[in-house]
Amino acid sequence: MSEEILKSLAQLYAIITKQDGGVTESEKVFVANSFKKKLNLATAEQYFALYEEFLKDGEGKDDGKKRLTSVKDSVKTLGICRKINKTLTQKQKIVVVIELLEILKSEAKDIAQQQEIIDTVSIAFNIEKEEYKTLQTFVLQDNIQLFGDENILVINNRDSSTIPGNAKHIHSDYTDGNIFFVRVKSVDMIFLKYTGNDELVLNGLIIRPDNVTLFSQGSTAKTKLGGVFYYSDILSNFISESATLKLSFQVNNLEFRFSNHGIGLRDINISEGSGKLVGIMGASGAGKTTLLNVLAGLEVPYNGEVLINGFNLHKEKDKVRGVIGYIPQDDLLIEELTVFENLFYSAKLCFRDKSDAEIAELVIKVLDNLGLIQSKDLRVGNALNKSISGGQRKRLNIALELIREPSVLFVDEPTSGLSSRDSENVLDLLKELTLKGTLIFVVIHQPSSDIYKMFDKMFILDVGGYPIYYGNPVEAITYFKKVSQQVDSDKGQCTTCGNVNPEQIFNIIEEKVVDEYGNFTAFRRLTPKQWNESFISKFKLKRVDDIKDNSFGILQIPNKLKQLGVFIIRDFKSKLYNKQYMLINMIEAPLLAFILSFILRYKNNSTSTEYVFRYNENVPAYLLMSIVIAIFMGLSISAEEIIKDKKILKRETFLNLSRNSYLMSKVFILFSFSAIQTLTFVLVGNTILGINGMIFEYWIVLFSVACFANLTGLIISSAFDTAVTVYILVPLLLIPQMILSGSIFSFDKINDIIKSKDKVPFVADMMVSRWAYEAMAVKQYRDNGYEKYFYKIEQKENVANFNIVYMLPELTERLDYVYENLNSKNDSILKSCIKNFTVIN
Repeated sequence: MSEEILKSLAQLYAIITKQDGGVTESEKVFVANSFKKKLNLATAEQYFALYEEFLKDGEGKDDGKKRLTSVKDSVKTLGICRKINKTLTQKQKIVVVIELLEILKSEAKDIAQQQEIIDTVSIAFNIEKEEYKTLQTFVLQDNIQLFGDENILVINNRDSSTIPGNAKHIHSDYTDGNIFFVRVKSVDMIFLKYTGNDELVLNGLIIRPDNVTLFSQGSTAKTKLGGVFYYSDILSNFISESATLKLSFQVNNLEFRFSNHGIGLRDINISEGSGKLVGIMGASGAGKTTLLNVLAGLEVPYNGEVLINGFNLHKEKDKVRGVIGYIPQDDLLIEELTVFENLFYSAKLCFRDKSDAEIAELVIKVLDNLGLIQSKDLRVGNALNKSISGGQRKRLNIALELIREPSVLFVDEPTSGLSSRDSENVLDLLKELTLKGTLIFVVIHQPSSDIYKMFDKMFILDVGGYPIYYGNPVEAITYFKKVSQQVDSDKGQCTTCGNVNPEQIFNIIEEKVVDEYGNFTAFRRLTPKQWNESFISKFKLKRVDDIKDNSFGILQIPNKLKQLGVFIIRDFKSKLYNKQYMLINMIEAPLLAFILSFILRYKNNSTSTEYVFRYNENVPAYLLMSIVIAIFMGLSISAEEIIKDKKILKRETFLNLSRNSYLMSKVFILFSFSAIQTLTFVLVGNTILGINGMIFEYWIVLFSVACFANLTGLIISSAFDTAVTVYILVPLLLIPQMILSGSIFSFDKINDIIKSKDKVPFVADMMVSRWAYEAMAVKQYRDNGYEKYFYKIEQKENVANFNIVYMLPELTERLDYVYENLNSKNDSILKSCIKNFTVIN
């Protein structure tokens, strides 16, 4: 706290304690202890002295008369609260109000004026009236019959029928008194009060009876008789009614093997219900991400099964579609779109019955809840060109799943690369999801104490995929200490600050053997298999009740046609916003056309000083290079399309979206770009070379070639994992198209293994460039503005010439042959000759 706030609190304490007849000694002790809890000893004494100075200003007198609170004190109180309001969070204000209420218990005297001052403080702090009344009862009362509020939980060894009103109850034979818990719903905080005679230990510290203590995330309360109460269990009692989702997640004897037959996971057994945050930890190579992928259905186990409400995740995927959400370590965002658009188009693929206005309203609500509303119009960007922070990117990734509210969510290292503050914000967000009933599995690496204590359960793996712990996170440290026979094995948290050091777990697990010289060896004290044997012997899995229900998580995804529309708009916008991509793709075709046609604009000076198209001998080369350029452009815009979307597609597989709709959207966008590119190419190139009347004919051929290249690019993009590999393949696809087009080399003058006698080689017939070149060359010759008037006449003339040159000599030769054989009067030869003559005719 700042100096100004501490000064304001000292003044506030002084105003309250001097009411109702003046300050008492016990009230001073309470204030002194309050400062000691917040500050070091020297600073606490300094502010307690300041408190005593404030007391001297109008010390109250105890004359037995009931007085009203002075106007001066009320005005001062409001002024102090205004200062505090500007600095303290609502959670801190709740703690302050509870401390002020505890002052009222420090001395038995009339507290009417003090009560009035605290009422004023609660109003100034914007604490809801009903919530304040609940806190009053919880702090000031000890009679269990007054605890009838639904936000109060009582733990004792009595029957539930003895609990009044709507208060919640847990029966435990291991308590000798009452343990009260109150939940402040507006800030999601839980406080504890104990009224028994035996010791109650909270996070390793003994708490005094009747004192109100914060029961923070990850806390554990233990009684002397052996009762243990975890934060997650207490919270689940408060939210059991609001978390209506019913879920059972069972993992039975799971084993996973890699493609090289190495064992990745061994005998994994997990049983969880709804509304839990389960962490997965382990050393590097222990199989954390592998386990997450198997549980999410992305990898198929070698043995065992994963059941969600009784349905096998790997064999009955159609029955659990939409139930699972997955957030990998890498971002799944479309970098060119804004924060709002990423979430909007994701939502459109999840809800077929919602209008655009309803979806937009839902998106705004989610962004507001995640603290992203101010960034909604910013482009997401990438690692080199950031528009939003790393923490905001993580929250947006979670929002993509949050908006459809899956029943089971898998998250891989959500805090990787984030600051401690951003990491806590992300885990806070996941914890809030569990309050709605979502079961969340999180792979976590080196969490801080606060983050570690947020988890309800922790599943720890050792190298080789051995499970070695599954239970309460804080209890993990004491468990490993006991197994390794360390001192203070009963203490899992720091006794002064309550912090947990998760690294201590791995220090114990990986502890090395010391040789006779006191040096650490390469051998561990306990091998992974020994830790696993200890785990099996000491832990018995508590299974949740199986639930047979498939009505959960059913997604109302749009039909294939609507999906196609969403994919097209999303993809088009992402390209449109990428200015460099658009500029290069739009200028590339006309620029290449200009360079090619300008270089090939040949003037035959022997015939004319001006350029004449019919004398340009480079037109065949222009046709070939146009086809090659069309193939190249088609490949270049499509070769990376699916590769860059693979991570997004991985997430969208859980939505059961149409693969065909996605691919057709790619085809539509790419064909549109290719149509524009080839049209601008033809317009520029044909204009410069003076090729008149062939715009459409050239365009349709080049467009068809570019479409072929688009589809080829999509195929290789889906077949390989990296863009580098794909671009290495482009020359391998392009060069054969040039060589076997029939323009550069005659088919009669190629390798004998390839060529066919009097035919076009089969391999050349497989080349799109050969057919495109032939189509353009024939069309150019047959239908140009001059030749089209004479082509039919010349065709007849050429047929007649062919008959004169080839047919007549052959006919004459065969007739002579017939004549010679008729003279021989050989009937068999005559029949053969007549047959041959018939064939000629």
